[in-house]
Amino acid sequence: MRKNLLFIIVFLSFATTMSAALKIDHIEPANWFAGMKNPCLQLMVYGKDIRQAEVTTDYPGVTIDSLVRLDSPNYLLVYLNLKGAQPGVMTLDFKNGKQRKSVSYELKQREKPGFQREGFSNADVLYMLMPDRFASGSDANDQIKGMNTYVNDRTQPSLRHGGDLEGLRQHLDYFVELGVTALWLTPVLENNSPDHNGFSTYHGYATTDYYKVDPRFGTNDEYRRLVDEAHQHGLKVVMDMIFNHCGFDHPWVKDMPSKDWFNLSDWLKESNGTSNPTGTSFLQTSYKLTPVVDPYASEVDKRETVEGWFVTTMPDLNQRNQHVMTYLIQNSMWWIETVGIDGIRMDTYPYADAHAMAKWMRTLDQEYPNFNTVGETWVTEPAYTATWQKNSKLASENSFLKTVMDFSFFDKINMAKNEETDGWWNGYNRIYNSLVYDYLYPNPSSVMAFIENHDTDRFLGNGTDTLALKQAMALLLTINRTPQLYYGTEVLMNGTKEVTDGNVRKDFPGGFKGDKSNAFTREGRTKAQNAMFDWCSRLLHWRQGNDVVVKGKQTQFIPWKGVYVIARQYQGKTVMTILNGTSKAAQFEVARYAEIIGNVTTATDVITKRHVRIDKDVNLRPRQTLVLEF
Repeated sequence: MRKNLLFIIVFLSFATTMSAALKIDHIEPANWFAGMKNPCLQLMVYGKDIRQAEVTTDYPGVTIDSLVRLDSPNYLLVYLNLKGAQPGVMTLDFKNGKQRKSVSYELKQREKPGFQREGFSNADVLYMLMPDRFASGSDANDQIKGMNTYVNDRTQPSLRHGGDLEGLRQHLDYFVELGVTALWLTPVLENNSPDHNGFSTYHGYATTDYYKVDPRFGTNDEYRRLVDEAHQHGLKVVMDMIFNHCGFDHPWVKDMPSKDWFNLSDWLKESNGTSNPTGTSFLQTSYKLTPVVDPYASEVDKRETVEGWFVTTMPDLNQRNQHVMTYLIQNSMWWIETVGIDGIRMDTYPYADAHAMAKWMRTLDQEYPNFNTVGETWVTEPAYTATWQKNSKLASENSFLKTVMDFSFFDKINMAKNEETDGWWNGYNRIYNSLVYDYLYPNPSSVMAFIENHDTDRFLGNGTDTLALKQAMALLLTINRTPQLYYGTEVLMNGTKEVTDGNVRKDFPGGFKGDKSNAFTREGRTKAQNAMFDWCSRLLHWRQGNDVVVKGKQTQFIPWKGVYVIARQYQGKTVMTILNGTSKAAQFEVARYAEIIGNVTTATDVITKRHVRIDKDVNLRPRQTLVLEF
């Protein structure tokens, strides 16, 4: 009996020891880089009951500044100081009572110093695309075991269609032929959310792993390969990021690191881990961004904008929590160093905490002074947008955000296309009256203009009005802006959001097996598609390296008798964009533009290369576009 009792005691002791064994699931980031200007590194350690562990290391040049024990027992933040540390593999020793575990952690050699990371600029033309909808290069990643339930069904506009990074890589020559210089991909990180009511997160804006490419798009290595080969083709790559919210299936939601990791985190407790509100504390954002800059804004309005959730399936991260923000800042730097991206587009920029986002931008600017980030600032008033640009005198705090999105231009051009340009407000008067406020911007050339994107109706709507499209494209590519195109415009892709956003995010023709047409090749395009592609390609290639458009002084003229003219001048060279903003014949009356034309008698049509006499009035067809250089 005593032997049995002793056996039971020993067994229970062993079982207790085993159950208390130190467990580390993973560490984020999985590696870091020696020689960063900021020597501080936050390690987020995941593991059951890891919170109480002590951590030591004897790696030369590395000290442990602090350990942060969060509310959940399953996380531990380790803050390291890497000042003076050289590349190599350090050992981190974790101790929790009698239990120990050693983990290897690599400090990598940086490929280049931060100042050599060159971002996009107004010399570039960004081409925005959705990986799921552009092209499929592999069938192997269409169904991934172990992920939440999802469906690939190209007949359903709101479900996944199977595009991937390999599909993009296989068509890099197409982008070169078109003449764009940078690719902006909607988010490529893991979105492991189940399909719900016929909708999925194919768009990528519900991140569930900040350090992993969604396996349906490919792997981290494939992402790096895409970026490397894009660089070899002379193309930059811009990464879409989201700091405002994450996906509901992120591990942080099921096990919150701390009670203030999310805004309104009490709602998560009430929802019992589901994405359907069950309590009254749920607060959705008002989607009204003006309270963020309104000097008279009420506290309730500001709270609804910044702390309210975007949708019920995307929990709102609390950027005021310094540990959350440190995690996000490091994540962006890790992707720059690991993959070599050339820029970042930040989603829903003003919805996040402005002070925290300014810290992010300031940190990036210090480490990568020549890098660039564009923030989505969806308000159509130039004064609002200008407030968010770096060094704005309108802002109470410097955002350090170099590039902002010109929703005013988008809004005005989409109204103008349906109007006759008159002597006051309609048609291209709208563009004129928007650009007059460029004095508000610290740097107008670093404002990103566009005529459509993944969240708007296609510029063509459900039609094929190429006259209006050419006018919009001519303006977009010649004014003092950083231009952004949306995939497929060059081959007349159209659609509206009337039924679903998926109808403005259709598959690129020829990107998938079984497509009846192939817009990647001249033979596969229709006559109308080739005509539009050729027109765009000529203008895009002409723009590349064109200092007149990139650096030139801009002069615009009030629309006169329906004709709108913008000129760019640099080192004795001139470009004039001339638009007949009416559905009737008009004249370009040269005398009115004498200050630009001077004694020049002949100009060259950029598109056709024909000579145009400009010492006399020029007859314009209805809605005609001319881009002249002399």
